Amino acid sequence: MKTFLLLISILFSHHVVADLSIAQQHVDDAQLVGKARFKVLFWSVFDAELYAEKGEFSQDKPFTLSLSYLREINGSEIVAKSMSEIKSQDNFPSEKLATWKSTLDSIIPDVDTSITITGVQNNNSHTLFYKNGTLIGEIKDPEFTRAFFNIWLGEKTSEPKLRSRLLGMAY
Repeated sequence: MKTFLLLISILFSHHVVADLSIAQQHVDDAQLVGKARFKVLFWSVFDAELYAEKGEFSQDKPFTLSLSYLREINGSEIVAKSMSEIKSQDNFPSEKLATWKSTLDSIIPDVDTSITITGVQNNNSHTLFYKNGTLIGEIKDPEFTRAFFNIWLGEKTSEPKLRSRLLGMAY
């Protein structure tokens, strides 16, 4: 039993350490802003954590958003849902959306309960993607960065309760 509990604590602590270490690489005085669990009906999908300078989120400064997955999901499904959410927030040209989708398809992996994907908005408003602490891709388009993170953090998000919790606001 002790071995099992140790294994569980190691598995879960890996995500927290990886998330914070990535935040510390990209964000001065990185602190947790908020966290939330995303569910669809009865199914838990991911746990999310938002880190920003001194724990104060600003869309104009570096931050990290980590999603620790709680189920298996194909990368193509994640990309399709992401693109759907981006489209619902603004009227982007179809060519731009196609480019973003193609790039995301090449970056976003299939996930399961052992995977944490961390997105970083860096000082240049580029998006960096990490899988369990390892860099897996970068998109150097500030317009993409804003649209992508607005999925969770923008005022037009389809999940306002999740947004409120990530931003450290009571809901």
